[in-house]
Amino acid sequence: MSEQRFFSDTYVEETRFGFWFLRSHTWQHHVLRVAINDLRRLFDGEPPQAPVLLDVGCGQGRSFKHLAQVFKPGKLLGTDADPHSLELSKAEAVNLGLSVDLRGSDCAALDFPDASVDLLFCHQTFHHLVEQEKALAEFWRVLKPGGYLLFAESTEAYIDTWVIRWLFRHPMHVQKSAAGYLQTLRKQGFEFTDRNVSYPYLWWSRSSDFGLLERFGLRKPPPVGQREETLVNVVARKPLNPEPSDS
Repeated sequence: MSEQRFFSDTYVEETRFGFWFLRSHTWQHHVLRVAINDLRRLFDGEPPQAPVLLDVGCGQGRSFKHLAQVFKPGKLLGTDADPHSLELSKAEAVNLGLSVDLRGSDCAALDFPDASVDLLFCHQTFHHLVEQEKALAEFWRVLKPGGYLLFAESTEAYIDTWVIRWLFRHPMHVQKSAAGYLQTLRKQGFEFTDRNVSYPYLWWSRSSDFGLLERFGLRKPPPVGQREETLVNVVARKPLNPEPSDS
């Protein structure tokens, strides 16, 4: 049989545990919801009204409810490289009563027109991508001038730990630090200031102790600049008059 398993030749298939986890209450409420609320906070002002919102790496559609509540998109789009995940996304959209335009595509070759998206949501997707520079160039291409990339990622300090490597599957050679991700976004041409960046220090992002010492009051979390960041969230803007990219 020649049926295509994935929409990307470089797709790194998730483990069974990982696939289950992406449907869990923990993922939806302690990861997705928290990230979406934080990204909304990082805007300098109000986000675009009734935006065209694209969720890249939408997985099983668990983000749709929170994205619809927080950003109230006029049109909601989703894409993923895994056909099975897209089927689950479709079922999730139906269950929520939402209209979502779902398409199977590689993030490095998105099936959407140039300058057609106001908000592009990339949550815990980028560290799965092998062709990260191509994907970021595609994000840039489909965003309208003045549009926003909502970027939320785990860093190498978290991905390259024994428990995460044991439970999940990632392309380890492309993992980056928080500073590395910010540099990559700026290189593409995205604009943001310190006000548009956060470094969440959440219990689930610290695989050494999962924040238990802070939870039991045995220590206070170290401040930004005195710890190895495990998460980075950014609201990055494509300029209204973007210069041609070097990439």
